[in-house]
Amino acid sequence: MPYFDRADATRFQPTSFTGGAWNVAELHVAPPIGLLAHAIEVDHAARSPQRMQLSRLSVDILGVIAMDDVEVTCRVLRPGRSIELVEATLAQAGRPALIARAWLLHTRDTDALAWSGHPAMPPRDALDRVDPSSAWPGEFIATVGEVRRRQDEPGRAWTWILPAIPLLDGERVSTTARLASLIDIANGVTPRADPREVAFPNLDLTLHLVREPEVGWIGFDTTVTFGATGLGMTHTVLHDERGVVGSVVQSLTVRPNK
Repeated sequence: MPYFDRADATRFQPTSFTGGAWNVAELHVAPPIGLLAHAIEVDHAARSPQRMQLSRLSVDILGVIAMDDVEVTCRVLRPGRSIELVEATLAQAGRPALIARAWLLHTRDTDALAWSGHPAMPPRDALDRVDPSSAWPGEFIATVGEVRRRQDEPGRAWTWILPAIPLLDGERVSTTARLASLIDIANGVTPRADPREVAFPNLDLTLHLVREPEVGWIGFDTTVTFGATGLGMTHTVLHDERGVVGSVVQSLTVRPNK
């Protein structure tokens, strides 16, 4: 079973696997973000003979998403032959819930220049197998696949995750959209505080990519920061088995339960 079933060209029905962590009766935002990335890539492929690669995906979370049909629409904000800016909206009953803006870039061969100063992820066999559903409720968390983690302290960890559930059945989904459907989990892989005592949902997510990810394991080099006035940030460098893929940053609203 996938995270979504396609109803028509723009509408999608979520399956039970999308159940959220903060509220199990609502959608976890990770699969809808993947759906936006997929829609942007499908829209681009239908319009342009010149393939471009998603470079940045910036998503604002406007509200909760009920366990019901969602509609995804795209519009081009800045057309171009080598650089394009596209906006995608995920709405429910006419109310926008997520708005994403994506930069797409023309690809060229820069293999001779490829380099990153970010440290490599530790090997998977050096990490402990963990069950994220022991800390987080919801079916999405329970279906993310195999998880291995080394945690130096709460809020600082290295995590490898092997996705187990497809975004959609019956149509090709890129490795980029597949990555996008999982990365919001970064905010929960190494909680700085017990989520039963402190809520810290993210208001947004910004993904930057330096290349397309490979199929297989996704690595999260994650640091969580809580400020002194209710603001926070989760920063993650993303890896696959070849090395660095990009990064994702999430703005947090930190709310102690009193």
